[in-house]
Amino acid sequence: MELRQLRHFLAVAEALSFRTAAERLHMTQPPLSVSIRKLEDEIGARLFLRSTHGVQLTAAGEAALDHARAVLFHSAEMARVAESTAAGAIGTLRVGFVGSAKNWLLPLLLPTFRRTYPGIALKFTEDTNTGLVDALERHILDVGVVRVPLTRRSDLHYVTVQKDQFVLALPSGHPFSRQKEIAVRDLAGEPFIDYTQHAIPGLHALSTMLFQEAGVTPRVVQEAVQVETILFLVGSGMGVAVVPSSATRRGYDGVEFRKLSTAAPQPPLGLAVAWNPRYESQAGLRFRELAEAVGAQRGD
Repeated sequence: MELRQLRHFLAVAEALSFRTAAERLHMTQPPLSVSIRKLEDEIGARLFLRSTHGVQLTAAGEAALDHARAVLFHSAEMARVAESTAAGAIGTLRVGFVGSAKNWLLPLLLPTFRRTYPGIALKFTEDTNTGLVDALERHILDVGVVRVPLTRRSDLHYVTVQKDQFVLALPSGHPFSRQKEIAVRDLAGEPFIDYTQHAIPGLHALSTMLFQEAGVTPRVVQEAVQVETILFLVGSGMGVAVVPSSATRRGYDGVEFRKLSTAAPQPPLGLAVAWNPRYESQAGLRFRELAEAVGAQRGD
């Protein structure tokens, strides 16, 4: 049994005329009659009563009609779904992100993405850079919003969509709050909240580089994994910290931000959309294209 035969059956059943059905199908009547007879032979039952007055559906034909319509509908739907999925218009996209992506990039990107691609279901995971890179390499995630530069060698590809720089976060009322800009060397002796090295090696290495270039060693009193946690500790008066400038786009109780003065240009810092080229999907491509467009329009 072929879909073509079901289309022939449906055309005759709706027209109740082989001649009219043949015209609608853009074919001659004899091949249509042969196709219907072959279908009846395969089924083992007559589908039509033929007479000089016209054509009528048999009981078997009546029973088969709804099923034929359903089969043709689902075959067309299968083709549409496959085509849309291949084009990245529908499906599921597994997205991972670091906490900093919630400050600016994701709030701008996600509403636009959902409006543009309503057929793509988004599944989110928040994790550290290390966890996201591992998940992308193992294809647990399709795309990830990660902090760059990456400190671990990987075959992942990425495109930077948001550029950052370090700023100083300090408790409200701190003596430094009277200044518009603070030199890194002036932080010597200040209680400092750092990034946990094994969990956030990238930010830890970059903040360490800032102090090394200034010739000072920070007095680390606390370490944390997430930028949000560091800012909570700063707001609680535990110390000062250097954080990505995108964090200033959100309000944090008891925290003020000041520009950092450095002896050398700050190292490159930002957020990127990363993916594994071995498992690249069209939906993932749509996500990063939109992220690049958002970054280009609203970047610092």
